[in-house]
Amino acid sequence: MIVVTGATGNVGRTLVRLLAEAGEQVTAVARGVTPADVPSGVRVQAADLGDVRSMRAALEGADALFLLVAGDDPQGLVAAARAAGVRRIVLLSTQGAGTRPHAYEHAGRFEAAVRESGLAWTILRSGGMASNSYAWAEPIRLHRTVAAPFGDVRLPFVDPDDVAAVGAAVLRDDAHDGATYVLTGPEATSPRERAAAIGRALGEAVRFVEQTPQQAREQMARFMPLPVVEGTLAILGEPTPEEQRVSPDVEHILGRAPHPFTEWAARNATAFRRP
Repeated sequence: MIVVTGATGNVGRTLVRLLAEAGEQVTAVARGVTPADVPSGVRVQAADLGDVRSMRAALEGADALFLLVAGDDPQGLVAAARAAGVRRIVLLSTQGAGTRPHAYEHAGRFEAAVRESGLAWTILRSGGMASNSYAWAEPIRLHRTVAAPFGDVRLPFVDPDDVAAVGAAVLRDDAHDGATYVLTGPEATSPRERAAAIGRALGEAVRFVEQTPQQAREQMARFMPLPVVEGTLAILGEPTPEEQRVSPDVEHILGRAPHPFTEWAARNATAFRRP
């Protein structure tokens, strides 16, 4: 049995489907998950990673766990997994845990708990995800406009479906035990270029408006802790060479190149169409 946390999210939903299609027994875990959210035959369990006690029922009978960086008790989550008989943990972390550990200390604590668990483990450090562009959905639907800072700074955003495919591969193959992978897309793109790609997917022009860093900081601070806001702005505005590098890990694991942002935009154009 494989337990997938965040099962209704951009990565988890696809991961649950891929595992079910591969014939695996899967438990889909999220706070509000229902049978309608998952393929037939997948077990569902409502639970919250911020409440270790709620996870115990979800972990019953599991031998592998796909874990998100969520909640404040990574040691407790790992201990609950170990007590339930889990033998392998695949952690979805962030590239910033490696490149900017002070800003992403929370993710670093999860990585340390997994490494020190005594279980088999693999860590997936995702770069920025293409699905972050859903934050632009409402202004694109209503005004065909995107506002973002650092309009011409390029980063290799990764398709969450590729992250899910990597997750499915490493959950089912012990050859990846003890590895830390960085997951990126096949090319670096800028916010201006990503907005234009969504416009092409819609068949209509999308206007790009460049925010000041302070405008972006105020907007992000409404839903992100301040250290993460500052770390994210640093990556978006002054990325290190490592953060701009296209990682070979997706292709190494999947045997194919990762999907470009244009494919993600075409596949998800409905989210940006006018109401």
